[in-house]
Amino acid sequence: MTARRTQQERRDQASAALLEAAAELVVEEGVRAVTLARVGERAGYSRGLVTHHFGGKQALLEQLARTTQTGFVPGLDTLPPGLDRLLRLIDGYLAQLSEPDVLSRAFLVLWAESMTAPELAPIFRERDQAFRDDLRHEIAAGISEGDIRADADPEQLAVAIVGQLRGIALQCLLDPAAVEPAALCRCAAEVWKRALS
Repeated sequence: MTARRTQQERRDQASAALLEAAAELVVEEGVRAVTLARVGERAGYSRGLVTHHFGGKQALLEQLARTTQTGFVPGLDTLPPGLDRLLRLIDGYLAQLSEPDVLSRAFLVLWAESMTAPELAPIFRERDQAFRDDLRHEIAAGISEGDIRADADPEQLAVAIVGQLRGIALQCLLDPAAVEPAALCRCAAEVWKRALS
């Protein structure tokens, strides 16, 4: 006999299915294809449930952006802040490009579209700021520990790392055959290790 799911479990499952449906629409047709009705239909639910869970399209896109950027590098939290953790983050980001899931691809499509979509720009400015903040923290910790050279500029390095990672990811999305994630992992880690040590 199967145990009955709790209301919270049903809610979490519906929310995950709705986010997955929204991600699929973004990847297939772009942000303009995302409507509450289409998301509900794609997930097998009503538009009313999408509204109940997210309120509106903007909140749905915000949650999609946050969900797609959470915990993408397993094991990172077991390392102390500093150079090794920074290199692991870079390696993990690039490694996940070898088999990107629909949520990862949706994040990149949304990120690229945020340049011309006013409803997306604030979301992705905030997401990129949070990413740069995390990187700055790792760089500053590495400077404090002596793993990263003392004259390194955490602010500028964070911008450069985000630019490199997002640029590679977009190239992978546009032309997967042109990008070899495994080779890039080794190359990027070595480049950043030399630049920071």
